Amino acid sequence: MAGHSKWAQIKRQKGVNDAKRGALFTKLGNQISIAARGGSDPAMNPSLAMVIEKAKNANMPLSNIQRAIARVADKSAATMEEVLYEGYGPLGVAILVECATENKNRTYPEVRHAFTKHGGTIAASGSVSFMFERRGVVRLKETGDEAMMAALEAGALDVQEAAGESAVYTQPKQLAKVRDTLRAAGYTVIEAELIYLPQNVVKIQDAAAAEKIVRLMEALDDIDDVVNVYVNFEIDESRA
Repeated sequence: MAGHSKWAQIKRQKGVNDAKRGALFTKLGNQISIAARGGSDPAMNPSLAMVIEKAKNANMPLSNIQRAIARVADKSAATMEEVLYEGYGPLGVAILVECATENKNRTYPEVRHAFTKHGGTIAASGSVSFMFERRGVVRLKETGDEAMMAALEAGALDVQEAAGESAVYTQPKQLAKVRDTLRAAGYTVIEAELIYLPQNVVKIQDAAAAEKIVRLMEALDDIDDVVNVYVNFEIDESRA
């Protein structure tokens, strides 16, 4: 679990300093369009509501959000679809690349090139994904025993603390319920989303090797069609 949390922190820190805000809006717009296929009313579609909330937190203009939702009803627009690519990075770490694209013939070569350029290899479907499980995660500003107990009572599977916040893990279908329960109880929800969580985390002791893995993950994340990158490693800071 710590492996996902560490990468999530890196991504957020990178996002604060990233001048390519337009690329971020493109990624969010793609996610909104895919979520809107389940219904264009966020009040009736929790998945859409969560992505819209994420977009608003990123200061995405309302007009962009509305266009992304309207794309679903536009018969002339290319159909967005979700694609999951699998691969291995340096030292054989497992990597999942979650994409939203209207053109897999463009997306796949870009993902494959990023793997190859940074010492990784793209793998066949199913060869890596079995190492991960689908989970919901709610990030809370609050930490401590009280927040942990509130999360567990709301239906969470587990709670982990890192970098001054709590990561509350849930079953996918319980994500919205747990988020709303905690918010109603007065807790500050930083973010809520569905993720792929590694079942086992590999500790990397070589800081230089870990940096190579992070560079590969950043290269993948810089691709417009890539929504999220998941990995099963963390740096062993006691020996790195």
